Amino acid sequence: MADVTSFAARARSLGRGLAGTAGVGGAVGLSAFGYGLWEKNQFEVREEQLPLLPPGQKPFRILHLSDIHFVPGQRAKAEWLKSLAQLKPDLVVNTGDNLSHTGAVDPLLEALTPLMQFPGVFVPGSNDYFAPALKNPASYLLGPSKARKDPKKLDWPRLRSGFGMAGWVDLTNRNQSIPLNGMRFDFSGVDDPHLNREQYAGWPRGTKGQDNKPHLRVAVIHAPYQRVLDHFTEAGADLLLAGHTHGGQICIPGYGAVIANCDLPTWRAKGLNDWESNGHTTPVNVSGGIGTSRFAPVRIACRPEAVLLTLTSPR
Repeated sequence: MADVTSFAARARSLGRGLAGTAGVGGAVGLSAFGYGLWEKNQFEVREEQLPLLPPGQKPFRILHLSDIHFVPGQRAKAEWLKSLAQLKPDLVVNTGDNLSHTGAVDPLLEALTPLMQFPGVFVPGSNDYFAPALKNPASYLLGPSKARKDPKKLDWPRLRSGFGMAGWVDLTNRNQSIPLNGMRFDFSGVDDPHLNREQYAGWPRGTKGQDNKPHLRVAVIHAPYQRVLDHFTEAGADLLLAGHTHGGQICIPGYGAVIANCDLPTWRAKGLNDWESNGHTTPVNVSGGIGTSRFAPVRIACRPEAVLLTLTSPR
């Protein structure tokens, strides 16, 4: 009888211990979630500089926006987006995933109106075409996310029209030359590689007799899959701009991103780095993104960002 009583006492003690551990784990989880909710609105502007322009050319400032994932009612994000016009960029580059809700088009266009007074180019991401879905966050650890079989469509045609009416140039599987600040910029863009929709349009040809004059080749991509970075690097791009990764979104302090949601190495999930392919090298800027899916509205050790990239002449 004493052995039974002793066993029962030990069982009760173990149960209390497990309950306490679960309670502590739950509290830590809630604290992390609360912090992540706070950090997702701690918007920053990351500034970078690249000596890509010909000698004597004035500095050229590119504002790189990506992964806004707008949801109606996001007032803090809307006000911050409006405030970016104070940077007075020479060009705005939008690398997709603007939406995260079927009702987001109008409030997003309103938030971007001050920026649409500046020249701009854009490509779409998967969350411009289709709304995000509720899924197990742990599934991202198994590899890049997969498209749903029955996705809810977003009003990408109306968003694209809004951008176009403001003068922003659609680079979806297209190329175009644009004179900016006395120099020719040759752009080439692709539809979202995450959906395997990319088709390469090559580079635009300059006006007759102008191909030997100074110009810059800029590739615009949503998801920075290696096959696409390889293609544009080998095709002679001077600069690659991409998004999609959210910088990892939930990162480990001192380590960085755990996932990139594509085949990009995780240490390249955010920032400006050189990409090498078949003897060619091109700088690529991967934006850490501005938003999150509305079903995973947290960021940890990965604050939302826009990127102000200043191109300069070599010293």
